[in-house]
Amino acid sequence: MKVTGFTFIRNAVKFDYPVSEAIRSILPVCNDFVVAVGNSDDHTEELIQSIDSQKIRIVNSIWDDSPEMKKGGKIFAAETDKAFQAIPEDSDWAFYIQGDEVVHEKYLDPVFSAMDKWKDDGNVDGLLFNYLHFYGSYDYVGISPKWYRNEIRVIKNDKSIYSYRDAQGFRKGDNNKLNVKPVDACIYHYGWVKEPKMMMDKIKNASSFYKDIDWIQKISYGDAYDYSSIDSLSLFSGTHPGVMADHIKRKNWTFDHDMSFNRLSARYKAKIFLKKYLGINTFYENFRIV
Repeated sequence: MKVTGFTFIRNAVKFDYPVSEAIRSILPVCNDFVVAVGNSDDHTEELIQSIDSQKIRIVNSIWDDSPEMKKGGKIFAAETDKAFQAIPEDSDWAFYIQGDEVVHEKYLDPVFSAMDKWKDDGNVDGLLFNYLHFYGSYDYVGISPKWYRNEIRVIKNDKSIYSYRDAQGFRKGDNNKLNVKPVDACIYHYGWVKEPKMMMDKIKNASSFYKDIDWIQKISYGDAYDYSSIDSLSLFSGTHPGVMADHIKRKNWTFDHDMSFNRLSARYKAKIFLKKYLGINTFYENFRIV
């Protein structure tokens, strides 16, 4: 069984993306790794080159900054597809990881076993992961329904599969959802854990790629991001992936959340009630479990 990892990245150093940690977290189960490195204003390419020159292959890319590609984060899907299309034909699986996502080492064996188990099953297009969304600091995770709980991160090397919307997940053929098997593994998402000024810089940059998304455009832009606007968080009691140790040591700000201020909107409470007590799922799901 051959597994190729893939991702895309641009300005990782400038906006403090843990992309090195992301790649290194899944590299042990990958035979090789394709990284689409966009035209950056920093030393992103050198950072990627420093990880593992034996396994990693860089595909240089110039991002399409046209207005059309800045609708709904479409450019991120396009860059994901560039990396996926560069994966060799002899690879069985493609393991996708974004620049702010990391897999704990304890999950590598279950993921590898699942890939081996479903490799030859033509009815399985990919593997579905659970998610932990860290917010404000490495001590809190988002628990409101607005955070997506599952997404596809391992797919068959089938070039009819493509990145969907803003690269959150995948579809195939004529906009068909992928058939997936859940895997006992979790993606640790660190996209909302940065020093407040760096977080604001990242959001300002990201907003230019989401010209038609209301909630991003409505953010009050200042010198630093205000983490206190979150609705509901929970304390994280587990351990972080080993590759994140140095990154976490560099944390130089304080964020504390008062649990008594946790709040959910009536709409989200209704969604939870319908799913828990009536078995009616009204949450968005970009996959089909088989």
